[in-house]
Amino acid sequence: MLMPSPICVHLQCPFTSPLLGNPIRFKSNFRINHSKTQRASYAPNLPEKNDIVSNQKENNGLPIKENLDERTTKLGRRSLVDKIKALPSKEKTEIITSPELNGDLGTILEFNDMLWALLTAQEPDLALKLFDEMSSCGLVPDSWTFSIVIRCYCENKNLGEAERVLGYMLENGFRPNFSAVTVLLNSLSKKGKLQRAFGVLDIMDKIGLKPTVQTYNCLLKGLCYVGRVEEAFEMLVRMKKEAIVEPDIFSYTAVMDGYCKVGRSDEAVELLNEALEMGLAPDVFTFNTLFNGFCIEGRPLEGVKILKLMKEKDCKPDYISYSTLLHGLLKWRKTKTALRIYNEMLGIGLNVDKKMVNSLVRGLCTRSCKGRKEDLFEDAYLVFEKLKSDDDSVIDPSTYDLVIQALCMEKKTDEASVNLRKMIQMGFSPRMVTFNGVIQALCVEGKVIEALFVLASLNEGGRVPSRVCYSILIDELNRHGSTLGACYMYGAALKRGLIPSSKPQQ
Repeated sequence: MLMPSPICVHLQCPFTSPLLGNPIRFKSNFRINHSKTQRASYAPNLPEKNDIVSNQKENNGLPIKENLDERTTKLGRRSLVDKIKALPSKEKTEIITSPELNGDLGTILEFNDMLWALLTAQEPDLALKLFDEMSSCGLVPDSWTFSIVIRCYCENKNLGEAERVLGYMLENGFRPNFSAVTVLLNSLSKKGKLQRAFGVLDIMDKIGLKPTVQTYNCLLKGLCYVGRVEEAFEMLVRMKKEAIVEPDIFSYTAVMDGYCKVGRSDEAVELLNEALEMGLAPDVFTFNTLFNGFCIEGRPLEGVKILKLMKEKDCKPDYISYSTLLHGLLKWRKTKTALRIYNEMLGIGLNVDKKMVNSLVRGLCTRSCKGRKEDLFEDAYLVFEKLKSDDDSVIDPSTYDLVIQALCMEKKTDEASVNLRKMIQMGFSPRMVTFNGVIQALCVEGKVIEALFVLASLNEGGRVPSRVCYSILIDELNRHGSTLGACYMYGAALKRGLIPSSKPQQ
């Protein structure tokens, strides 16, 4: 029977979801104008002209409108959304629920455009609030309306509600559009909800939506995310053998990333070689996956080989490529190679993370102090000086300590003294071994006065010199025949409760 006036119809539809296993219920209230729809209930066979998408990629699932006036109205609506977005939360809600706004949304096309504008403006909550107010507009949702709502729930990470909306649509004869279903499948995959994601894939098949390679890539990444790498690899093989879809480089990269994260980078390289044989062009993300994998496994030098291959394939390394590799080389103490990568980064104009530069300086100084054959100290000091000259430089105290110790070993006592004073001026507290090293280096060169100044700087800083400091100075004063000075040093040590290993000469 037709009703003469608008009424509210309460919808409550049970849906046994293959995704969730249990019956679910989707509730909504719509005001249906029966004089327009000539239906006494929420009918499943509403027109779906808004659900037609001519070019998914270029139009993001939006209906194509040929009329210039409609496009102008749409631009005005987006401008309105931008203004709403800038308002405080309370005022946003008031505008969305205002009769004035609802009065401007006289058709389902205009309503859907407003919903989509709110979603693309990253205001899914407002879009859902507007959807709740749909009955006040006297409008009935169509397939495109529900498809937008699914995407809103996905944006809010409320995947259970998104599935319920999808279930409601299927139960009532609506056809979700491809982009909404793909977004839901991708969201489930990212959360590791693979059983439910594969359920959505089954639904796509049943309603005639053909999955693309991007759809399968979402599942490949989801499988790898939860550690089911073998299943991901088997799916990749099936995609090729059964000609389901032709895998692209992103398909291979997804599985390679899964292998790298479980310590199987060699198998990831085999997949890379297979992709190259198929004529696919690896991108920077593909190679970065391998850099990360080899560095996690403690094999950063293998990553250097991949860097060479990357350049041969005309793929330009980015900041992440170099930083990942440099971090791995420093972590596994491949200092000399790390220096080469650092210089390469500077050569192409990339800024190196200051923490990694500090680590590089320390690594070079440590190798230098251990007496390695490589002459790395000059390189270490050059890197250190550049670090100091940078406006935003942050030098770690341990970096200063090691540089000063290396300077002492290289018999560059003047530079060591200058850096020690600089370190103290910056508010750092040098380690006692650093003070001892500078005092000893000065004494070896006969600069006992300068050594005494270093001891004085210790006292001024409120720190107690070690017995080693006093012993070094007593030996040097004895060597210079300054018995009185040696006695003074010995007495000062005793006053501090320290017993030097050296005594003044009699």
